[in-house]
Amino acid sequence: MRLNLKNLLPVGAAAMLALSAVSPAQANTDNFELAFDSALGTKERAPERFEAVYETGFEQYLARVADGDKGRIGVAAIDLSTGKEVSILGDQRFPMASTSKVAIAATYLAGVDQGRWTLTSEFPVLIPVRSARFSSASAPVREGNYLPAHKLIELMISKSSNVSTDALLRVVGGPQAVNAFMRRAGIRDFELTRNIATLVRDDGEYDPATTIDMRDSASPRAMAGLLASIYQGRLLSNSSRNVLLDAMAKTTTGKRRIRSAVPDHSNLLHKTGTLNRTASDIGIFQTPDGRSIAIAIYVTGQSLSSQHEAANKRQARRMRDARIADIARVLYDGFSNPNQSQQIWTNSEYRTGG
Repeated sequence: MRLNLKNLLPVGAAAMLALSAVSPAQANTDNFELAFDSALGTKERAPERFEAVYETGFEQYLARVADGDKGRIGVAAIDLSTGKEVSILGDQRFPMASTSKVAIAATYLAGVDQGRWTLTSEFPVLIPVRSARFSSASAPVREGNYLPAHKLIELMISKSSNVSTDALLRVVGGPQAVNAFMRRAGIRDFELTRNIATLVRDDGEYDPATTIDMRDSASPRAMAGLLASIYQGRLLSNSSRNVLLDAMAKTTTGKRRIRSAVPDHSNLLHKTGTLNRTASDIGIFQTPDGRSIAIAIYVTGQSLSSQHEAANKRQARRMRDARIADIARVLYDGFSNPNQSQQIWTNSEYRTGG
């Protein structure tokens, strides 16, 4: 079932949206909840309303750079020293893609802390077996080489290895076990539904720029909150925390995203995600005065249409990467210079790249 989101919005916001949503199992729609920004979020955004919605020049400029005129864009950031938060559509759901691997790794590491497994426990990677799209609820896989858990974690985070991810996802008990871990952590706007093999096989069923598929989705605020909880030691032991953060420090994917927008001395830890017409990057950077900032950026669309993207895939991917980099730079500058006047955000130095 598709839900027309106009029927779920506050008065005054409905006329601004032309999106539909799909529940995890195409059912249980009575419990469907989606918190939209009451004034922004689609190509019909009204710039003159920015000042009425966002209090500071920092937030107003961030809203302009995160303009989703060719798709949907969600952003959340938390200063882990002060608790200050900024967000644009921070409670709206976006495809997690491979950013979900942080939650999967954290679920396994929590089991290590409980004595259920160890970092040296060995498990086979799970290699997809060719199958037709949508031909089964779960894509078939076969077992490959055995690797120790610490190596699987490093590969799934730093190299975004799907076969390593599915190995640990099976060990922890599947998507439902990850969802339970997140609920215990107090994070609700997160839902993992499929393993990575199935997610990749069936990718492209819906256009994430115009449709919200609640399966395998999370809000930017939920993912920034997950990073904050991991970094601040609320979910994992110190040793397990360090395993995950060390893997994020070694990430080699997404070089045109957050990595390209923040300086080397920001000590970036991050994890990227990429699927059909969507790109994301979540991570933690440090400001020059040593504060740690958790951020989550989700970008959909940006090409004119799915048909246009089919003919210009590389250009569309680079547009999404550039938009993530633009947003990351605004976040870095804004949190690094919290006392500057809002005039900084009208400086011609700041340009959007998408």
